[in-house]
Amino acid sequence: MSVTERLAELGIELPAVVPPVAAYVPAVRHGDLVHTSGQLPMVDGALPLTGKVGESAGAVTPQQAKDAARTCALNALAAVAAEVGGLENVVRVVKVTGFVASEPSFTGQPGVVNGASELLGEVFGDAGRHARSAVGVAALPLDAPVEVEIVVAVR
Repeated sequence: MSVTERLAELGIELPAVVPPVAAYVPAVRHGDLVHTSGQLPMVDGALPLTGKVGESAGAVTPQQAKDAARTCALNALAAVAAEVGGLENVVRVVKVTGFVASEPSFTGQPGVVNGASELLGEVFGDAGRHARSAVGVAALPLDAPVEVEIVVAVR
């Protein structure tokens, strides 16, 4: 099954590439690797959720952050597709780095970044298995709760 067919089966439509909010490009190809810039969970040009992830009242819940990480991964895939002419040219996902804006006591970053990792596995199967880092940070751009960047190997 092609990646395009798999996306359709999953009911997933790639979003438009999120325009940069500073001096960078969404993705860069070097040889057979494509590196994306950190992708925020933008939907239709806006962040639907902001703040720190944690357990306190008013915090972004870990589940909300996991869903946001999935959106980040979709935005990263859109950037990759635009750079290489479609996701059919992706051979495998190599690395995922997730940053989670965390309350000081929150240590569930790996579970949050699973939102991105699980999506990549759904889309690419075994080729979606990857190395990964999940990092807690004090703050992210635009007060986003999560940011994800990926590296993929392409034909």
